[in-house]
Amino acid sequence: MSTGVHSKAAPAGSQHADGPRLLADVGGTNARFALETAPGEIGQIRVYPAADYPGIAEVMQQYLKDTKVGRVNHAAVAIANPVDGDQVAMTNHDWSFSIEATRRALGFDTLLVVNDFTALAMALPGLTDAQRVQVGGGSRRQNSVIGLLGPGTGLGVSGLIPADDRWIALGSEGGHASFAPSNEDEDLVLRHARTKWPHVSFERVAAGPGLELIYRAFAERDGIAVAESVNSADVTKRAHDGEALALAAVNCFCGILGTFSGNIAVTLGSLGGIYIGGGVVLKLGELFYKSPFRERFEAKGRFQQYLSGVPTYVITAEYPAFLGVSAILAEQLSNRANSGSSAVFERIRQMRDALTPAERRVADLALNHPRSIINDPIIDIARKADVSQPTVIRFCRSLGCTGLSDFKLKLATGLTGTIPVSHSQVHLGDTATDFGAKVLDNTVSAILQLREHLNFDNVERAIDILNGARRIEFYGLGNSNIVAQDAHYKFFRFGIPTIAYGDLYMQAASAALLGRGDVIVAVSKSGRAPELLRVLEVAMQQGATVVAITSSNTPLAKRATVALETDHIEIRESQLSMISRILHLVIIDILAVGVAIRRAAPKPGAKLNETVATMRDADDDETGAVLDWLSHGASGAARE
Repeated sequence: MSTGVHSKAAPAGSQHADGPRLLADVGGTNARFALETAPGEIGQIRVYPAADYPGIAEVMQQYLKDTKVGRVNHAAVAIANPVDGDQVAMTNHDWSFSIEATRRALGFDTLLVVNDFTALAMALPGLTDAQRVQVGGGSRRQNSVIGLLGPGTGLGVSGLIPADDRWIALGSEGGHASFAPSNEDEDLVLRHARTKWPHVSFERVAAGPGLELIYRAFAERDGIAVAESVNSADVTKRAHDGEALALAAVNCFCGILGTFSGNIAVTLGSLGGIYIGGGVVLKLGELFYKSPFRERFEAKGRFQQYLSGVPTYVITAEYPAFLGVSAILAEQLSNRANSGSSAVFERIRQMRDALTPAERRVADLALNHPRSIINDPIIDIARKADVSQPTVIRFCRSLGCTGLSDFKLKLATGLTGTIPVSHSQVHLGDTATDFGAKVLDNTVSAILQLREHLNFDNVERAIDILNGARRIEFYGLGNSNIVAQDAHYKFFRFGIPTIAYGDLYMQAASAALLGRGDVIVAVSKSGRAPELLRVLEVAMQQGATVVAITSSNTPLAKRATVALETDHIEIRESQLSMISRILHLVIIDILAVGVAIRRAAPKPGAKLNETVATMRDADDDETGAVLDWLSHGASGAARE
C-alpha cells in the first residue's frame, strides 16, 4: 500500500538537502514506513506484517528495496517499546536488536529510535480539529500539559510538557500500572485475569487483547460457550451487530479506559487535554462515543469538577506517529547543525566558499555524512567525494588540522553533543569487527558521559588537597589495585611521598599511622567494601583526608572528604569491568595534570618556562611530557 500524508505541524518546503528521510512506526503487529522528502511532505507509506520478518533490519531493507529510494542518510523509528540505551527487546514481539548495529548494517548516518508514544505525543500540538474528535465536555488550556494514551497491541502512555517555545515528550510505561477495579463487573474481570497472570496491569484489560479477555470473563459467568478462535476483532464486530454480551464487554472495556485516562489526567495535571490514539478505539467508533468512557473519566470523587474541565479527544489523523517522529528527527539534526559545541562544522561552513571545487566536495561529505569521514579509511573518503587522496589531506590542513586523523578526532568531538550516548552489548558469536567496535563505542560513550556529568568543583578541591598533601596513599582492591599502582607511578614523580596498597592488611596498618596533611585516594567501583570503609574511618579519625574515586551514592562517596563519581553502563554478563577501570584511570590522569599545572604555576616575576625547568626530572619521562605540554602549549597559545 502506498499513500501520502501532509503534516500540518510544519509547512511544506524545499526538498531535504540531505535526501529523503526514512520514518517508521513499529508496533507488535505491523511495521509502517514512509519517506519524508521535504518538511511536512510524507509519502510512500507501506505496511508490513512484523511476523513475516526476522528482525527490524530485514523489514527496513525490504521497504528500501520496494520503494527503490536509493541512498537514505537519516532514519527515525517510533517503536512500541521502552528505549533505554542501545539494545531494544520488544515486549509485544520477538524482535531484539542493537540500534548502532542496525545503523551500520543499513548504512545510515543517523538512526534515531524512540518510544512510539513519545513520537505520537510530539505530533499532538500540530493536530487540527479535522484530525481529532472531542468526547464529552471541557476545554483545553493553551501551553498546558497534554496527556496521551492509546490501546493497541499494548497500552501506550506519554505526555507533553511545555517548555518555553518547545515541547518535551515524556517516555512512560504507565500502561503497566496495576489495574484496580471500580465495580463488580471489573472485580470479575480481575479475578479472571489473575488465573492467567500473577500481576494484572491496565494493559492486560484496557489494550486490544483486553476486550477479548473481558468478553470471555463475562461469558464464563453467564455460562456461554465461546470458541477458541474468537478474538478482540470478533468481539468488536459482534458489538456492532448488537450482541448483548459483546456490548457489555465493550462498555466495561471503555469504562476501564475512562478510569485509566482520568488517572493520567490527575497524575500529569493534563489541563491541555487527554488524547487517545491507537487503532482499537477507532474501530469501536460510535460504540466508544456512547460508552461510559467520559462518565468514568470524571468519576474521581472530590476531583470530579477538576476533571469535568479537562477535554478528551480521539485522534483520527492517519499515521500520526510519522508526524511526531519526523519532528523529533528534525530537531535532532537541527541541534547537530547548530550546536555551539560543533565548532568544526561551523568552521567548515564558513570556509567552504574559499575552498577549491575538489575540497568543497570533501567539505560537503563532512557536513552531510560525518560518520563516513570518521569511520572510513582515506581511500573510501576520496572515492565518495570523487577526489584524490592528497585532496583529502589538503582539505584537512586547510582547516588547521595536522592531518586526517586529527580532523577525524575534531569531527567526532563536534558530534558528541547530538549522538545519543549508548551502550552496545557484546554477544557470543560477534565477529572481531562487531565486538571491537562495540568495546570502543562503549568506552568512548562512557568517557563522554563522564565529561558531561563529572563535578569539576570537586575535581578542583581534590587537586588542591593532593597538591598540598604531606603524603599520599592510594588504596584499591582487586581491579582497582591496578589503578592505585598507576596513580602511585604518576604522583611520586611530583616529589610527594606516595605509596599504593592493594592488600587490606597493609592498608589497615598504614592508615593507622596517618594524620593531618596525609591523603588517601580510595579507588572502588562498588564503594561498598565494609573492610575498606573501616580502614578509611580510622584514617579520618586520625585527621587524614580521603579522596574517593567511585560510583555515586555509595557509602564510600558519602563518607569521603571529596568524591569523584564515575557512573556508567556496564553489563557484567557480557564483559569484564573494563570501562570502570578506564574511567578511574582517566580521573587519575586529570588529577595528575591538575597537580602538574599547580606546581608549574610561575612565581611572581618568573617565566613559565623557567618554572617548568626547575621541576623537570631527567628520568621522569611521563611528567616531563606533561610539563613540556605546559611550556610549549602555553607559549604557543600566547603567540596565537
